[in-house]
Amino acid sequence: MVERSDRAPLLDWEEIPPPEKPGGTVNGKDRLASPTNTRGSLGCSAPGFGWSTSPGGPTTSRSVSDADGCGAPAATSSTPAGADDALRPDTEEHLSDSAAREVSLEDRMVKWEEKDQIVSVFVVTFNTRSGNMLEWCLPKDMDLEGVEFKAIASGSHRVTTDFIYFRKGSYFGLACFANMAVESAVERGARMKSVGILSPSYTLLYRYMSFLEHQVRLQLQSPGHYSPLEAFYEDKRALLPPSGDGVVTTCPANAWGAALNHSMHPEMKITHPAGCMSQFIRFFGEQIMVLWKLALLRKRILIFSPPPVGVVCYRVYCCCCLANISIPGVGVTVPEFRPFFYVNVADISALENELSYVACTTEKIFEEKKDLYDVYVDNQNVKTYRDGLKPLLRLSAADRDKYRKLTEQRQMLLYSQEENGDCVSSEEDLFILFFLEQNNRIFQTLSEVAGSPDPTLTQETVRAMGLDPHGDRLFLLHLLEIYGYDTLLLSDQLCCS
Repeated sequence: MVERSDRAPLLDWEEIPPPEKPGGTVNGKDRLASPTNTRGSLGCSAPGFGWSTSPGGPTTSRSVSDADGCGAPAATSSTPAGADDALRPDTEEHLSDSAAREVSLEDRMVKWEEKDQIVSVFVVTFNTRSGNMLEWCLPKDMDLEGVEFKAIASGSHRVTTDFIYFRKGSYFGLACFANMAVESAVERGARMKSVGILSPSYTLLYRYMSFLEHQVRLQLQSPGHYSPLEAFYEDKRALLPPSGDGVVTTCPANAWGAALNHSMHPEMKITHPAGCMSQFIRFFGEQIMVLWKLALLRKRILIFSPPPVGVVCYRVYCCCCLANISIPGVGVTVPEFRPFFYVNVADISALENELSYVACTTEKIFEEKKDLYDVYVDNQNVKTYRDGLKPLLRLSAADRDKYRKLTEQRQMLLYSQEENGDCVSSEEDLFILFFLEQNNRIFQTLSEVAGSPDPTLTQETVRAMGLDPHGDRLFLLHLLEIYGYDTLLLSDQLCCS
C-alpha cells in the first residue's frame, strides 16, 4: 500500500489507503511509537542510522501495520528546515512543557515522513542477445551503471516474481522483478523485466513496493508505457543539496536526543511479511546464536541462496538487527555493520574495501573469493575459513540457554495472543528487544568493570553478562579487542573449554 503525501495530490498510480479505525489502530493492531536506539550521542550501531557512507544519518521510525498485515516503519530522513515550527503555537500553549516537547517531536516525525526521497526510477529488461539492459530511467543523467545486474539477479529466470534490495554507491535500491510467458520466438517464450527506485535510505523503500509490483506487471503487458513512472518521479523525487554530493540532512540533534529519552524501544523495520524476524530465527534455529556473536564482532558475513532473493534480503536485515546496542558511546570506534543486501560480481571491488558488512548473493562463485568475507552462510550452514573464528561456530552452554529462553518467551507471547487477544505485542518486537537487551547487558557490565578499582572479568561477571565463562572465552577476547576495552583483564579461572 503506497502512502499518500499531504504535500501532493493523489496521482493515478497511488492507491487510496484504508481509513484508520478509532483509537489509532490499523487492521486491529495498535500503532507503536518507537524511536530507535543510539550509537554514541548522535550515531547508532543499528542498520540504517548514522552510517558514514549513507546520506541518511540518524532516523527515528514508528511501526505501523499496513493493509497486508506487514510491520513497517513510517520513517524517512530529510531536511529539517521548518521542523521546529511544525506544532502550531495555539496548540502548544495548552500543553505542559513535557507534553509540548513530546507532541512537537511526534509532529516533526510526521512532517519528516511526508518528505519524498526518490533520486531515480528505472526499468531493466532481459534481452535474449545482450542480456540484462537498462531500458529507461529518470533522471537521464543519473549514473546507473551496473544497476541492470542488481535489479535482475542471477538465476531470476527460474522464478515468476521477486523483489531485491541492493546498494548502488551511496544510495539504496528496491526493484520488483516479474517473468511472463509470451508467444514470441524473439523473446524465447519469456519476457523478463524489473522496475526499481533509488533512495538515500532503505527504510523509505517499503512505501513503494506495491507500486513497483504493479508497474512491472504493466511493463510486461505494455512495454514502453512510462507515463506513470514519470509522474511518480516528478512527485516523489528528492531535493538534494546544491553541492550534489547526495547528502540529505536528517533529524536535528536536539530532536534525536528527545526521541531517545521518549522511548528506548527499538524499531528499525523495513517492510516485510509478518513474522520476518521469527521466520529468520526459526530458519537458523540455534545457529542464530552463532550469527549473533559474529554480528556483534562486526564480521563480514555473506549469505548465499538461490532465487528468490527477497526473502534472503530480509535475512540480511534481520542479521543486522542482532547487533543493536543502545548504550550511548558504545561502539563508536568499531566498524559499522552495513547491510549491502544483494551483491553480484560487479560488487567485488566495493566489498574488498569493507571492514564489516552483511550481504546476500545468488552467485556461487563468491564462495571461492575467500578474501571477501569472514563468514559464508550457505542456506543454514554457517562456515568460515579463518582458523581464529572456527571455535566461535560452536555453541556454548550459555548460547543454548539463551535460545531456550527466547523460545519460551515466544511461546508465552503466542499463548497471550491466542488466549487474551493481545494485539499490541509482536514477535518482531520480542526478538529485536531480546537481542538488544542481551547486548546492552554485556556492554553495561563491561563498562562497570572497566571503571572499577579492579578491572578484572571473573566467572561471576561473565555469567552476569549472560555468557559462558569457559565456552565464550574466545568470543569475549575478540569482543574486548574490537570494542577497545584494553584495561580489562581476564581472570585466570577463565580457561578455554
